[in-house]
Amino acid sequence: MPGMFIIETPVALRSQPASSTSSPRSTPNGKDASLYQFFAPGGVLAHTHPAYEFRRGQLQMAQAVEQALEEKRHLIVEAGTGTGKTLAYLMPVIRSGKRVIISTGTKNLQEQLFYKDIPFLEQALFGAASGEAETSRPRLSVCYMKGRNNYLCRKKLYDLTGQPVLSGLDEIEQYRAIAAWEKTTATGDRAELAELPETSALWHKLDARTEACIGQKCSEYERCFITEMRRRGMESDIIIVNHHLFFADLAIKLQAEGAPDAGILPEAAAVIFDEAHELEDVAGNYFGISVSNLRVEDLARDVEASLQHNKMMSASLSGALGSLRERSQFFFSLLPPGEGRFAFETRREFLEENGDEFLALNQALTRVAGELEGLPQKPQEIFNFVRRAQELQVQLGFAMESDDRNTVFWIERRGGRANSPRRHGGTEKTGRQNVFLQATPIDVGPILRECLWAKLECAVLTSATLAVGGGFEYIRQRLGLEHARESVLPSHFDYENQALFYVPPDLPDARTPQFVALAVERIRKLLEITRGRAFVLFTSYAQMNDVYQRLLGELKFPLLKQGDAPEATLLEEFRLRPKAVLFATPSF
Repeated sequence: MPGMFIIETPVALRSQPASSTSSPRSTPNGKDASLYQFFAPGGVLAHTHPAYEFRRGQLQMAQAVEQALEEKRHLIVEAGTGTGKTLAYLMPVIRSGKRVIISTGTKNLQEQLFYKDIPFLEQALFGAASGEAETSRPRLSVCYMKGRNNYLCRKKLYDLTGQPVLSGLDEIEQYRAIAAWEKTTATGDRAELAELPETSALWHKLDARTEACIGQKCSEYERCFITEMRRRGMESDIIIVNHHLFFADLAIKLQAEGAPDAGILPEAAAVIFDEAHELEDVAGNYFGISVSNLRVEDLARDVEASLQHNKMMSASLSGALGSLRERSQFFFSLLPPGEGRFAFETRREFLEENGDEFLALNQALTRVAGELEGLPQKPQEIFNFVRRAQELQVQLGFAMESDDRNTVFWIERRGGRANSPRRHGGTEKTGRQNVFLQATPIDVGPILRECLWAKLECAVLTSATLAVGGGFEYIRQRLGLEHARESVLPSHFDYENQALFYVPPDLPDARTPQFVALAVERIRKLLEITRGRAFVLFTSYAQMNDVYQRLLGELKFPLLKQGDAPEATLLEEFRLRPKAVLFATPSF
């Protein structure tokens, strides 16, 4: 199962749901204003923001969202670029007095909502009049939730102290910085560590991902960053998450069959899905499975670290872990070659030829689980390791042997390139490559219909790109959303005068060897024309890193790359350096 997730720093904002009854005055206070009085020319928003321009689509969207919340109906609304969608749904949410989850496609939009839009609206609606006491203002509790791997696990950090498992000077320096930071941080959010590289291997050993979590039985449970954030999240009125977190939570609750302590998100009256065009892909990932050599290695590493820390390592266990690593490496190296993502259409033929290696990996997992179960007086995390080993076996069996017709089976390779393995002569490869066996449902509509839409009072789906041919039949069918109001609002963006769309007519297919060199030359020319000041976006990390390295000494502009620092740090540097160029992927 995908990892769980947790909440970032909740902030108490000085606001509360307002009455929907508008004041008879021509310019009412923000909290007394109707939606029209708030968004209209000369209204509250115009008085609060001197650069505000009235957009009729923004008002229409706000009214549609408010009606959906009041009538407990689902709503699909396409609002073009420049509509001002976030304010259009935040205003009705604040006025409703209901607990609402807002789910976005990216962390950047989460941060915009939490650090910019909600504080702005709170000031516009509930800003204190002259002489008004600070404590007399109403308050609204809002929190911003991230994935668990963004947070430090104190137990892992303490267990690592004194253990000889750090690799190189970089990890030693990073460990010292993290250990010092842990003593002062109130959140445990790695975003506070601006100097920590996004690709830090040490952080992966210390984060609070769910696989190694033992919950209330942990010695650090009461001081856990996740425990504290969960408490505050339960007290919040507006909860800002992203789609990955939302569907990971939903999948965990489904797996737990409604257990009251499953998941992390509290019950909510409504969910707003911004950037909703991504919902189908994200939901498919979390209702499917993913088995990889990386998951096996993570298990072996965690078991090894725990046994060494608890002085329980034996020759038998060391041999079992060594066998598991060897069997995993060989099995995943035998999978069909290919770059990126591709269909695994030859599973039956693969098992006929490599069935012994498949069985050997299963037996290695069984051996590790058996050795762990046989330990006397074992610490609580050992039971978690046994569960993980057994879960890997079940999911590996499904990925390789299932005939489910609503599932597509595919392979994804990430990282360094590998040569095709020799069946009896080992493999040759350069760089580290992780191989993922994926099984994803073809149609998530029935799952969402039963497990999400039927249980929500109100869901609002919005994006600039939802309609096909002016209607929503396609997305409703793909997402299983049968009964919903619909609205298509035009864009207020002046594409004709403010945008240029350029498609190089002479570049070869991106999969050909010569593509990167020719693309680099074209990108260089475009950046010289724009004098830097650009995002350069890629569909893969490998391509991004390749192009970045080729351009590093060729351009006079500052070059920034996703992964070299936390995203917020990169964006701030991009803003402060006028000619900077930022290389990133869609996950940025």
